[in-house]
Amino acid sequence: MAVSDGNRVAKLLSADRDSDPAQSASGDPARSLAKRSRTAQRRYDEISPADLEAAVRIAAFSGLKRQMLDALFEEASVSKLARGQVLFRQGDAAVSLIIIVEGWVKLYRVTPAGDEVVLNVLTEGDSFAEAVTFSAALYPASACAVTRSRVVVIPADHVVDCIREMPDIAIALMESTSAYLQRMVQRVEQLTAQSGIQRVAEFLSSLSPCMQGPCRIALPYDKSLIAGQLGLKPESLSRVFAKLRSIGIDVRVSEAVVDDAAVLRGLVANDRIRFHEGRKRKHRESFAAAR
Repeated sequence: MAVSDGNRVAKLLSADRDSDPAQSASGDPARSLAKRSRTAQRRYDEISPADLEAAVRIAAFSGLKRQMLDALFEEASVSKLARGQVLFRQGDAAVSLIIIVEGWVKLYRVTPAGDEVVLNVLTEGDSFAEAVTFSAALYPASACAVTRSRVVVIPADHVVDCIREMPDIAIALMESTSAYLQRMVQRVEQLTAQSGIQRVAEFLSSLSPCMQGPCRIALPYDKSLIAGQLGLKPESLSRVFAKLRSIGIDVRVSEAVVDDAAVLRGLVANDRIRFHEGRKRKHRESFAAAR
């Protein structure tokens, strides 16, 4: 990582507390954690500047002051996960707030019949387990790395201690939980109101590096997980891929080759493949006539 990036993190987390007169006033909750914050500076050496910068910049913490971040990350550590490694299991005691700084992690539940239901697949910049951090609860789902990943882990009891002294942290976590619930509502809507083609098109569009024109889209994880995330059976997903191939969207082993990203995005709102097939055939006929 460039030295300048490291300097930005250092300025964010270790700037002189006297630079903000309001923070020097007596009665400031963050001031009572000053001694612990100095200890935190020694602990930050255990976390790379890149990991720390990624963790403090997640949406949940965007409104927190430097002193609050300093105290909150005092007990943080980094966990490296191999592909397939379980971070925690459904029913385990909820002991940590977790922030992904690299890779992909799936959240899933196992039904009484033993089937796995994928709730979500999260990546860099996402956090989870905020809600259960507030109480001595159990994890309602399991978490497993689907690629090599790194996560920042903050002990739940430390988070609660910080909340007692700095209530703004609780507000930030509540806002993050609210945003996650809104995303889950959108996911339920997607699973119930969209066709399989629309779900796949929206998934690929979310990963597309361009808005229109030809592009290649890297698939972040295997197709069986994509099927589970989109509420499809693997054989149903294969049929959708076959239909997409007819309009210039070729999904291969680890990538999708797209003739026109605009067509892919258009499918999210309208999955009538026949319309696109007809338009593509008309273009081919016009081209042949011109020759």
